[in-house]
Amino acid sequence: MAGRLEGKVCVITGAGGGMGREAAIVFSAEGARVCVADVALAAAEETVGLCPEGSAFAFQLDVADEAAVETMMAATAERFGGIDVLYNNAGISPDDDASILDTSAEAWQRVQDVNTKGVFFCCKHGIPHLLARGGGSVINVASFVAILGAATSQISYTASKGAVLSLSRELGVQFARQGIRVNALCPGPIETPLLLNIFGDNPEAYERRRIHWPMGRLGKPREIVNAALFLASDEASFVNGATFVVDGGITAAYVTPE
Repeated sequence: MAGRLEGKVCVITGAGGGMGREAAIVFSAEGARVCVADVALAAAEETVGLCPEGSAFAFQLDVADEAAVETMMAATAERFGGIDVLYNNAGISPDDDASILDTSAEAWQRVQDVNTKGVFFCCKHGIPHLLARGGGSVINVASFVAILGAATSQISYTASKGAVLSLSRELGVQFARQGIRVNALCPGPIETPLLLNIFGDNPEAYERRRIHWPMGRLGKPREIVNAALFLASDEASFVNGATFVVDGGITAAYVTPE
């Protein structure tokens, strides 16, 4: 079905690559006009070049900068006449975020600033624009690690995604009667450059994790974006406050598959 987002204006953070880039391409192809926001302007502009002409524009954004987030939302609304969808996708997972015994306070805070505070700022300054349109959809990217614990820890990342999950539920309740749906999208491990680089440096780490994946493979960015497309569209009109898990069955597994 083409045109599932016809007439909608979407803000996508972290859209310079990976799942964010895929989302910008898919959403614009489905009729949306898109703000492609990313900390790397050149990457955001490259994403815009992959979208239908005139459907998207690039905005350099550090989601941890409240004033920049507010400016980005206002610029999008001014350019396209409003905002209907917030896809809060930006996040980081640095190498120095590891076991709680080894992670410094600085490393902890750096992840929290982007992954937690960034979502907070985007909701705080984006939701008023959705209210002005009479409603809309907020998609906050959490993770399957917000549901499961991992022995191979990234403690700040895991905590940040748990916070996104709780924040999304509360916002979904708060704004439901004003026409705004807020859902947390929880991907499993996805074939993105960041994750492939991690596994490329340590094949044993890949095999240690792969054995626990019921489908035996990483997800594709498009498989996550298809779920986000549904949540952004009017087809998900009764989906609100959900923990929307797209993980190939990892969170359903009790024992390692044969």
